[in-house]
Amino acid sequence: MTENPQNSFLALPPSGRGPGILVLHAWWGLNDFVKEFCRRLAEAGYVALAPDLFQGKIAATVVEAEQLVSTADNQRIAADLFAAAERLRGLPGVTDEALGVIGFSFGAYWALWFSAQPSAAIRAVTVFYGTGHDEFAQSQAAYLGHFAESDPFEPAASVAELEEMLRRANRPVTFHTYAGTGHWFFESDRPEAYQPQAARLAWERTLAFLKEQFPV
Repeated sequence: MTENPQNSFLALPPSGRGPGILVLHAWWGLNDFVKEFCRRLAEAGYVALAPDLFQGKIAATVVEAEQLVSTADNQRIAADLFAAAERLRGLPGVTDEALGVIGFSFGAYWALWFSAQPSAAIRAVTVFYGTGHDEFAQSQAAYLGHFAESDPFEPAASVAELEEMLRRANRPVTFHTYAGTGHWFFESDRPEAYQPQAARLAWERTLAFLKEQFPV
């Protein structure tokens, strides 16, 4: 593992102003891929903030990532999410009280959890190959999901269960499954899993979804 001295990463659009989006990293930690993803969001007109949920630790291997998850303090992570949302809303360039949240795998679980907290004021949630099973009755968000066709971490039954839970809560939800992909297919720094064509389509769908919820 390596150490990241930053406790978050912030990317601003060229104008310095835009809707706020929280980006929640996968179990690898706040790595260069996540930072680049924030920069891409900023180029599209959004203020993107990625909190470091592992407090500076970054995993290079699955074994290291599993260790990070197994030793994570969930209460601290929950508190960190509320603190990150407060910081993001407080930035002078953020133009909307409501926020979006995007999560990858481990981060997707937390994105779903956070969206279910009424005080979080989340309007839009995008998850990449990650599920969660919270009560969404108090959520005010719309949901977009990107899932792999072959994924031992998130089987199709878990994805279908999450979709049904969101629909029962009367939340707008659109889930996509990408043929020929596995877990981490969006992450360009995972050459064993990265699928450029699927990643490009997922990015285009994510931007279209965000623009529906937060016009820029």
